[in-house]
Amino acid sequence: MRAMVLDQARPVDENPLRLVELPMPEPGPGQVRLRVHVCGICHTDLHTVEGELDIPGGLSGMPRLRPVVPGHQVIGTVDRVGSGATRYRPGDRVGVPWLYASCGTCRYCRRGQENLCESARFTGYHAHGGYAEYMVVDEAFAYPIPPAFDDAEAAPLLCAGIIGYRALRLAQVGPAGRADASPVLGLYGFGAAAHICIQIARHWGWEVLVFTRSQHHRDLARTLGAAWVGGAEDTPPTLLDSAIIFAPAGWLVPQALRVLDKGGTLALGGIHMSDIPSMPYALLYHERTVRSVANSTRQDAEELLRVAAEIPIQTTVQTFALEAANRALQMLKRSELAASGVLEVTR
Repeated sequence: MRAMVLDQARPVDENPLRLVELPMPEPGPGQVRLRVHVCGICHTDLHTVEGELDIPGGLSGMPRLRPVVPGHQVIGTVDRVGSGATRYRPGDRVGVPWLYASCGTCRYCRRGQENLCESARFTGYHAHGGYAEYMVVDEAFAYPIPPAFDDAEAAPLLCAGIIGYRALRLAQVGPAGRADASPVLGLYGFGAAAHICIQIARHWGWEVLVFTRSQHHRDLARTLGAAWVGGAEDTPPTLLDSAIIFAPAGWLVPQALRVLDKGGTLALGGIHMSDIPSMPYALLYHERTVRSVANSTRQDAEELLRVAAEIPIQTTVQTFALEAANRALQMLKRSELAASGVLEVTR
C-alpha cells in the first residue's frame, strides 16, 4: 500500500515525508482494518513532523514509533475485522481521531479521564495513522460518521471538531439558559477548530467575538455569525464570559485575560504553545481560571459527532493528493490554506 512516512523529524520545508510502499496491515483481535478515503491535516501533524512533540519519553511516556505514518483525522470504510471484533462490518464508514488507545485501568481512565491515560497511544504518533491507504485500529476507538457529511467534510471534525468541542466544555461553554442569556465567548485564532466552535457556540445561544489578524478569517467569522471581529490587542465591546486560544502563541494569554470577565474561564486549545510571558497577578484575580486542553476522550468524539449532525456543522476543505502531504503541511505552516487541508488517499 502507498503511504507517506516520517523517518525522523525535520523542518517541513525539507520535505521530510516520503512516499513508500508498505505491507498491508492485518487487524489483530478486536481491531478493524480501514481502507482510508481521506485524512485531514492539522497543526499536531506539523508539530510531529518538525519534532516539536518529540519530548523525552514521548507523549504519555509511551515509546514513539519511528518511522511513522502521520495523520489522525481519518475517514475510511472497514474492509476487514479481526477476531472478536463485532462493532462494525465490512463496508461501514468510520473515523479515527487522535486518541488511538487507552489502558482502561490507570487512575485517570478509572475516573473518566482517559485523555490523561498514563499509557495512552495517539494516532500518527505511537501508531501508524491515515497518511496511508490502509490502517488498523481497535474497534472501540473508531466512530460511525453521520451520513450528513461526505468524507472530506467529515475529516476536520475528528480533530478540529473534537478538540474544539472539548475546549468549549472546559471553557464552561454549554447550552445557554434563560438566566445566562447571551453569554459571550471569545475565540483567539480562527483556524479549523475555531470555525467549528463558533457554529456550536452559536447553536447553544452564545454571542461569539473573534480575535484574528487575517482578513480572510475575519470575513469567514462574520459569515458564521461572529458579533464582532478584531485583533488580539483590540478591546472588544463587552467582556468575555469564556475564551479559547487556538493559536500556539503564549503572548495571547495575558491579552485574553485582560478582557475576560470576573469568574471567567480561559481554555488553551493547542497541544503546543510558545512560552507564556510574565504578567501581573491582577489579570488572574477575581477567580479567573486558565486551563489547558489535553487530548480528548471517546465521549468527546461521540458527543461532537452527534452535535455536528444536529446543527449540521459546515466545514470548508481544501483537498490534496496523498503524495502532496509535504506541500500541504508547508502551506499550513505559512497560513496559506484557505480552509481545512484534507488528503485524498483512495477513491
